[in-house]
Amino acid sequence: MSLITPFAGLRPASGRAAEIVAPPYDVMNAAEARRMVAGRPWSFLHISRPEVDLPEETDPYDPMVYAKARENLERMLAEGLLIRDPKPCYDVYRLTMGAHRQTGLVASASVAAYDAGRIKKHELTRPVKEDDRVRQIEALNAQTGPVFLVYRATPEIDGLLAGISALPAEVDVTAADGVRHELWSIADAASIAYLTAAFDALDALYVADGHHRSAAASRVAASRQTHSNHSGTASYDGFLSVIFPHDQMQILDYNRVIRDLNSLDVSALLERLAVAFTVEDSAIPVKPRQPAEFGMYLAGRWLRLTLNAGRIPEHDPVARLAVSLLQDNLIEPILGITDPRRDDRIDFVGGIRGLDELVRRVDSGEMAVAFALFPTTMDELMAVADVGEIMPPKSTWFEPKLADGLVSHVLD
Repeated sequence: MSLITPFAGLRPASGRAAEIVAPPYDVMNAAEARRMVAGRPWSFLHISRPEVDLPEETDPYDPMVYAKARENLERMLAEGLLIRDPKPCYDVYRLTMGAHRQTGLVASASVAAYDAGRIKKHELTRPVKEDDRVRQIEALNAQTGPVFLVYRATPEIDGLLAGISALPAEVDVTAADGVRHELWSIADAASIAYLTAAFDALDALYVADGHHRSAAASRVAASRQTHSNHSGTASYDGFLSVIFPHDQMQILDYNRVIRDLNSLDVSALLERLAVAFTVEDSAIPVKPRQPAEFGMYLAGRWLRLTLNAGRIPEHDPVARLAVSLLQDNLIEPILGITDPRRDDRIDFVGGIRGLDELVRRVDSGEMAVAFALFPTTMDELMAVADVGEIMPPKSTWFEPKLADGLVSHVLD
């Protein structure tokens, strides 16, 4: 099977995209999702977050949630708001956020390549979240949330996508957050064949965002292969993806807030920090300039922490990440959080929310201390994935986000 294939997508009817497109299901909580659908009866959140149409106390993993998603999808189909492409195609997808712009390809990516490690991942998944996506796919018989993939920038691919996106877009929507989403369909056989061959020539693709969605797609495919006369070319053998060149990516910081000081008072914490860090007061919020530098907001003031050079590993691509340096030298040995994936004393704040959100979380009394980190780079992500290693949880925050509802992948 090819690394990518075209597919007959399910998409908004002409002129209806602005009513439908929604942020990814996992970037808001339930209360935020309910506010987002107010006055928007056709928002795709009614499918991706169907609990918004159920009582507030509903468990988000209750079977009725997935049944509601199916009901809402069928209603949008019946009303003609979503229509199916007449034949398989690719799409060029452009995201614009302020001065930043990135242009990629919508495609079905090979589950076999993912299982074989040619589509490389860099994060572990949480079983409960993975199970949720499996149930969602099975309930809808479709993949509605695209996986965000990356390829090493290649002139042949980049040039074709740039040429197509120089034409007027077929879909052009600016979402509530100000991000512009544009689509161009690629239906001619020559361009499809060219792109399929160009991607097949690549060594690998990389999962940037969507580890739970890609893992769930793999599980659904494995289950269906077991219960069918499998030929290796069924729609479930691929997963909905948007693939961007690595040099157009924008990764923001992914910051940390901690609920308590592990029985330390402020003075004792600062004394412990001085063993591994240079600690300096800062009159302004600290936005780190390199991986070994951190901003710390504590007791109403900002401090700049700089890790001693001797504590920075020379060759380990995971241990050199800013998130690892903070975890290994401060969060675990001093604050006592050994498993940030499961410990509810730690929470994570995407850089899109700004440093003011760190101040708010601490000043409110909800958290005791906050840390601002230097963003992981795309080169660091690929280096970790290339050696088959796993990053710490919440290492990357990509912006802008893909929209749900622009194109969905039906499992025929």
